[in-house]
Amino acid sequence: MEYRKRKSLNQSSAFWLLKIMSFIVVGILFCILGFIIINGFQAISWDFLTKMPEDGMTKGGILPAIIGTLCLTAGSMIFAFPIGVLSGIYLNEYAGKGWVVKLIRTMTNNLGSIPSIVFGLFGMSLFVNTLGFGDSIIAGSLTLGLLALPVVIRTTEEALKQIDVSYRHGSLALGATKLQTTVKVVLPMAFPNIITGLILSIGRVSGETAPIMFTAVAYFLPMLPSSIFDQVMALPYHLYVISTSGTDIEASRTMAYGTAFVLVAIVLILNLFANALRRYFSNKVKTN
Repeated sequence: MEYRKRKSLNQSSAFWLLKIMSFIVVGILFCILGFIIINGFQAISWDFLTKMPEDGMTKGGILPAIIGTLCLTAGSMIFAFPIGVLSGIYLNEYAGKGWVVKLIRTMTNNLGSIPSIVFGLFGMSLFVNTLGFGDSIIAGSLTLGLLALPVVIRTTEEALKQIDVSYRHGSLALGATKLQTTVKVVLPMAFPNIITGLILSIGRVSGETAPIMFTAVAYFLPMLPSSIFDQVMALPYHLYVISTSGTDIEASRTMAYGTAFVLVAIVLILNLFANALRRYFSNKVKTN
């Protein structure tokens, strides 16, 4: 009896400790978001969202930075998502369990823990200088794509592992090939969870500053890009510049808060869109 009471007390204490810690984390998140919303909402206007920056970014709008951020995020996902998904499929469905696969998984995990500024230096060396792309959308997108690639690979692999092996055996028993089983049976069932990798990747690359600082962005560029080889402005770098080294930091303080607000809003919208895709494919799997 004493043992049961002690066990129940320990379980209850652990539950309440975890609950309190969760509320603390959520509270901190709401404090940060509340601070950004309260200070940034007053800067939001139609002109702020649709005009070019003026007077050393102390006036005008942030349209080039918004467009640049969307271009870099979309470009990185176009590169990282298909390659990451195909790599995850290969590792889980075809590669087996040899030491080579273990080495690849270890290197993928290590790649995901490398600081983003290292990716920026690598992207500058390879894409900007060696391949001759210069500071451009394509160089920044490829660098951000490399940054997001480990997340997509790992989430794809984990999503495929969750599919029960009986579905594979049943498909193969009915005469389907390995490729047909993977494409027609396993991948559609795992795809809703694979979208999780897309969501995490979007959230990471859209707010990165160090990689694009060396490969894509400009300090002040009051024009829209016309090709993937053009230099762009981007919200994270724009926010960094006007907050730390702008021509008039105090005069641009309101614009800085407004830029932070817009960046958070864009990340939220992109995540909501990705979640909608996840629900769509999840419902499609259930109906089939």
